[in-house]
Amino acid sequence: MFIYNVTTKVAHTIHTDWFHWMKNEHIPAVMATGCFTHFQFVRLLETDEEDGVTYAVQYHAEAKADYNRYVEIHAPALRNDSVKKWGNQMMAFRSIMQVVN
Repeated sequence: MFIYNVTTKVAHTIHTDWFHWMKNEHIPAVMATGCFTHFQFVRLLETDEEDGVTYAVQYHAEAKADYNRYVEIHAPALRNDSVKKWGNQMMAFRSIMQVVN
């Protein structure tokens, strides 16, 4: 199992709209690619929220090939949509992790 983690700091000015967009548009679009089996959408606690609120979405893939397919085929357009919609009012950090237990 592989986990594709996207951590995003979101400016307070767009927080509510961004949150609804993530739940109703972006996460469903990522899941519709068929590359991931399930996801978790979480808010980070005990972080400095002066510049914004921080969230993470963890998308679970059965195989590295599923993640690779997402990155090669689907990610560029979805990332571009995010930048077009929110610009520099959000900043995302991505990582890939392998479950070892």
